[in-house]
Amino acid sequence: QVQLESSGGGVVQAGHSLRLSCAASGRTSSITRLGWFRQAPGKDRELVASITWTGTATYPADSVKGRFTISRDNSKNTVYLQMNSLQPEDTAVYYCAAWDTNSYSYWGQGTQVTISS
Repeated sequence: QVQLESSGGGVVQAGHSLRLSCAASGRTSSITRLGWFRQAPGKDRELVASITWTGTATYPADSVKGRFTISRDNSKNTVYLQMNSLQPEDTAVYYCAAWDTNSYSYWGQGTQVTISS
C-alpha cells in the first residue's frame, strides 16, 4: 500500500501563488508517476500535471500551462505543485495520486484551494 499526504492549500487573492506538497510513504517503489488532479464544484475531476520519478513532467490542462510547475524530490518521496498567477477559476479541491502498474491507484485526501477575486 501507498499513503499520500497532501498539504499547502488555502485562500489567496487572484494573482498570488501557492505551493502544494504531496508526500508518499509505504510501498513507494511500486510508483512510477505522481499526478495532481483538481475538482471544482459541479465539474469533473481533471488531471492538472504529472511527473515521473525520473523527472518527466506533463501538463494536460491547457489552462495551467505557463503558470503551474510540478517538481519532485526523490529523497523525500515528495511531489510539489507550484501554482503562480492564480485565478478564481483555479478554485478547487486538489488531489495528488500515485500511478501503480496501469492506473492512478492511490489518492491523497485532497486540499482546498480557494482564489478570491
